[in-house]
Amino acid sequence: MRPLTYSRARDVGDAIALAAASPASAFLAGGTNEVDLIRAGVSRSGHLVDINDLPLTAVEDRPGGGLRIGALARMTDVARAPIVVRRFPAISRALLLGASEQLRNMATMGGNLCQRTRCPYLRDGVSPCNKREPGTGCSALDGLNRGHAILGTSERCIATHPSDVAVALVAFDAVIRTAGPGGERAIAADDFFLLPGDTPEVEHPLAHGELIVGIDVPGEPLGIGSVYLKFRDRQSYEFALVSVAAAVEAEDGIVTGVRLALGGVGTKPWRARRAEAALVGGPADEAAFRRAAALELDAAVPRRYNAFKVELARRAVVRGLTHSLRGARP
Repeated sequence: MRPLTYSRARDVGDAIALAAASPASAFLAGGTNEVDLIRAGVSRSGHLVDINDLPLTAVEDRPGGGLRIGALARMTDVARAPIVVRRFPAISRALLLGASEQLRNMATMGGNLCQRTRCPYLRDGVSPCNKREPGTGCSALDGLNRGHAILGTSERCIATHPSDVAVALVAFDAVIRTAGPGGERAIAADDFFLLPGDTPEVEHPLAHGELIVGIDVPGEPLGIGSVYLKFRDRQSYEFALVSVAAAVEAEDGIVTGVRLALGGVGTKPWRARRAEAALVGGPADEAAFRRAAALELDAAVPRRYNAFKVELARRAVVRGLTHSLRGARP
């Protein structure tokens, strides 16, 4: 049993100061990820700073039809907030599909974005893993890699990012608001999640003691018709093999706007920018959707057990775009 110390923050400034004072500190909100990692011996956190008293739980209207989501807003509350359901159904749906109701009632939005990969080689505590022990190797490269990434991989890591809602947030150009010892920052969601490259242990750009305080989602007319689809081994309480957040609009049969991001296939929530660029200005039909999906997946690097994800992702993209175009609820 490793000893832990505990502090309870009164406000954002207090939380930052308490965390910055100890190199082994970590913020504690819902605890659904950090506590598990401590128990498994993966997290080296020795001091927990409880931030549950901070006033960061609101889901608010923003000018132009956007949203401001507090970092401590619980997943369930955000998923069921009327302005989220109405303006960005893909965000609501991603949250509802992201975990069991018990976990959604505890887990926070900020914690969801900062969660560690669910790669079993990281979590078993003994297998070579560059995320846990840099330089030891990646056991998944030639191991059981059915759930691992095919996009954005490196020879040091092929783990997927597990968040569902992050996929939808990346699709709609969300911005992560932070406060830390160096002041306040605004980080584009697509830049918040880092590719593994040669440093897979570095998963986000947060400095020690830097705290997520909110998430801004800019107003987006396409959001109203957005969908989130999730394909998994079981219908509940399972991580995505492939997921897709999609929104598309068309005029006179021509695509005039599109937002597309994938989960379960990338080492980070994967914005499908090549597919988006190929679609805009072209026909809004299934054949065009198939071509765009194939173009995005051309960069895939499948492994022995996850090669099926290439075709599954192609089909998921086509289905997501088709559902959004029709305005149908999947």
